Amino acid sequence: MTRSTVFAPFDIVEGDRKRGIVLLADHARRDLPDEYGSLGLPPAEFDRHIAYDIGVEAVTRELAALLDVPAVLANFSRLLIDPNRGEDDPTLIRQLYDGTVVPGNYPLAPEERERRLDRFYRPYHDAVGAMIASVAQASGQAPFIFSVHSFTPVMQGRQRPWHVGILWDRDDRVARPLIDMLAEDEGLVVGDNEPYDGALRGDTMFRHAIVNGYAHALIEIRQDLISDQKSAIAWAERLAPIVDAIDRRPDIHAVKMFGSRTGPLWRRFR
Repeated sequence: MTRSTVFAPFDIVEGDRKRGIVLLADHARRDLPDEYGSLGLPPAEFDRHIAYDIGVEAVTRELAALLDVPAVLANFSRLLIDPNRGEDDPTLIRQLYDGTVVPGNYPLAPEERERRLDRFYRPYHDAVGAMIASVAQASGQAPFIFSVHSFTPVMQGRQRPWHVGILWDRDDRVARPLIDMLAEDEGLVVGDNEPYDGALRGDTMFRHAIVNGYAHALIEIRQDLISDQKSAIAWAERLAPIVDAIDRRPDIHAVKMFGSRTGPLWRRFR
């Protein structure tokens, strides 16, 4: 965890916007602004998956470089506020996470919740929306959105057998070929909406891709496979030709409305 007196809620990695691809990393970092201290937690908690997605920043930056495409990364820990949740999601600001009580989040006044939304969550999503719009304008077509996450090998005492998982809702334009191409490596256990379900109302993919009809997928890589720089780069090198091949499919840059398994689509975003 690092500190800064001037805290930027997001970071932009530049790339060729004409390519029509946007990379996202909602849980790339574990940082907190000075004023929040450590939310009452010991430093070791910020080495765990509860604080950030281990390995994702390195994978995303390397993948952006290999593909020469832009990326938007959230700079704040998910313990402060989780950008991959809807504003009305009860897990937006967690008070208890995988056995750890977060003292700085309990009790939480409504004014403090709104403050975190205004200072961190909304600026990140504004940056994501602006990047997607910029890529659409530069490329002259609907963007392909690829969100990078990672998951812990053990959650609440349960071993997770997947090496990688692909999360999606109803739009399978990216998810299906991505699963198929990853599964060509017989050594990989590939999860289809595992270890999580990709239908999450109000999350980043819902907010920026599903309601706009943009092709997308969220990838979850097991954290022990990308926990150091060398392994993270190796996964980026594995993914780059796959993402590039999917990007060249004829239906990827078309607007298509598939809806959501969570219910009718609506727009209620800033």
